[in-house]
Amino acid sequence: MPKVQALSSTSDGFGALPKPLASRLNKLGLFREADLVLHLPMRYEDETRVVPIAGAPLGVATQVEGVVQHCEIGFRPRRQLVARIADETGELTLRFLNFYPSQQKQLAEGARVRVFGEIRGGFFGDEMVHPRVKVVREGEALPDALSPVYPTTAGLAQSALRKLIDRAIKQADMGELLPEALRKTLRLPEFERSVRALHHPQPGMSIAALEDRSHPAWRRIKFEELLAQQLSLRKAYAARRARRATVLRGTGALSGPLLASLPFALTGAQQRAVDEIARDLATPHPMQRLLQGDVGSGKTIVATLAMLQAVESGWQAALMAPTEILAEQHFRKLESWLAPLGIKVAWLAGSQKKKAREAALAMLASGEAMLAVGTHALIEDPVAFPRLGLAVVDEQHRFGVRQRLALREKHEGAGAPLPHMLMMSATPIPRTLAMSFYADLDVSILDELPPGRTPIVTKLVSDARRDQVVAKVRDACREGRQAYWVCPLIEESETLQLQTAVETHERLLAELPELKIGLVHGRLKADEKAAVMGGFVRNEVQVLVATTVIEVGVDVPNASLMVIEHAERFGLAQLHQLRGRVGRGAAASACILIYSQPLSQAGRARLKVIYENTDGFAIAQEDLRLRGPGEFIGARQSGSALLRYADLETDADLVDAARAAAEELLARQPAAAAAILERWHGGRSEYLKA
Repeated sequence: MPKVQALSSTSDGFGALPKPLASRLNKLGLFREADLVLHLPMRYEDETRVVPIAGAPLGVATQVEGVVQHCEIGFRPRRQLVARIADETGELTLRFLNFYPSQQKQLAEGARVRVFGEIRGGFFGDEMVHPRVKVVREGEALPDALSPVYPTTAGLAQSALRKLIDRAIKQADMGELLPEALRKTLRLPEFERSVRALHHPQPGMSIAALEDRSHPAWRRIKFEELLAQQLSLRKAYAARRARRATVLRGTGALSGPLLASLPFALTGAQQRAVDEIARDLATPHPMQRLLQGDVGSGKTIVATLAMLQAVESGWQAALMAPTEILAEQHFRKLESWLAPLGIKVAWLAGSQKKKAREAALAMLASGEAMLAVGTHALIEDPVAFPRLGLAVVDEQHRFGVRQRLALREKHEGAGAPLPHMLMMSATPIPRTLAMSFYADLDVSILDELPPGRTPIVTKLVSDARRDQVVAKVRDACREGRQAYWVCPLIEESETLQLQTAVETHERLLAELPELKIGLVHGRLKADEKAAVMGGFVRNEVQVLVATTVIEVGVDVPNASLMVIEHAERFGLAQLHQLRGRVGRGAAASACILIYSQPLSQAGRARLKVIYENTDGFAIAQEDLRLRGPGEFIGARQSGSALLRYADLETDADLVDAARAAAEELLARQPAAAAAILERWHGGRSEYLKA
């Protein structure tokens, strides 16, 4: 990512700033006057009035004024500064557990002070702990506007930040950039009026509307933020369309025989996705498509047909997966499908022996292997694809932006055509999130499960009934079925007293001596992991105790029972992925979520969602609501700055409006579009998604 110039004597008229101050501003993402103008308050304090001490409410931020009656340093139970102030109505204690000598001087007996903070009941009466204190003269005028409280960082006081922001507001260009017709249609106030109202709200403005960001001024700012994001993504899309890519038309010579050999037919959703991808691959522009579908919706065969289209056109394809277990499963599936067609598939993983790795690299370099499957080992320096036409990334959100870019850049030379790119995700993305953060991608959705998938019954069980769960596992295995038992940690943690995979494995060995029980976790060597997984696939292992390494990709149709220990500790997407490991055969399947009491509010909410929903898109929508877009995507994975002010849940109408406005501005008013991008993003280019 390009390094942005720090504030200095040369940065947009700020004047000379001390380096430590500039550095702190940079930490907040503030590099120019325009950034300071858009650094908006997170809340407000009402210092426009003084409340009599006797009438001040408890537990609410309040301002009172009084004369210091007494001030001393106490030492019980710890060193602290204690002062007492009084007005005509009563007295109030001020307590400072951390303080400077200057604060003790400020609270000299006889001084008149205004203090702002929350009053609470103390052992010796009402008190304020660490209030904000200002020495005043009797009758001194009060502020005439609410006081803004800004996000800040260590070493940067609110007072200093307020001065810098106020100066920026006076100096910055806050001209109107939205077309008048658009502003009136959306009933949005002018930009400058909105900015001034948010930085310095006048008495009478609703603090509630300001703080919950429903005020018209907030809607104006949120719309423009969304508009800038849409403009940025659409420009990235247009720039990519201008690049050259290999045309992969395909002949059907390989895909036809593969489809004829499969024991199943494509679903309507799969066929639709195959057709969309095939059309993209046949164009001279780099495809950048996201294939998303619920657990078990059949993304692998869609990706395989896309890779065969590349091979039919004489070009290579690569599939990268985030874990060795998932990558190896893809490799084995592709090998079983494609070996009868005479297609060699190279396998690359970090755990490979040197000889096997060198053989795979030679097959790729010579073109003997037209397909490659592997982990991030695919993007390491020695790996070379002479004719890479298509890069496929599975579980794309598990990779960083640079890793996805690195796979695409494995083509030959700077002047060579770019490979097409297909990203897959079994974590469905809610519509508003897709529109906002993936607007530069084309999206194919698999919203139909293949026939034969059995519904999964989800049960919530307290850990007090763990013995009943063990009995359920025994019964399932006696009937010839298999079970997963998933734990969140590998070894004991002092901070989280959770059942661990190792401990659970030992306990189940004692409780179920008649069964073969395997253990898989991330610290096992690859060959040990593969041996246990192979035994489970062949039904030589009846119960597999595992950490979340089995979250994605493991496909054992005979497994009909999933037990998740301490389910309240898992995220919704993880729970849904894990549940999807069962229900892949004809037998009735169940997922048992064991939870510990007492449940937190967040844990209770997550378990309620997973219990009531089986649709991955509905679960994703609830996940977005509970966690917000920042955690749902992750800045590292998305590669785009997260929204600071707009909320995808409450501002869905603005997302739609911003999307339409971005298209209109780029087509008809490119100068206005450029000015909006400059205001919000400046010279900083976003690290666009790969």
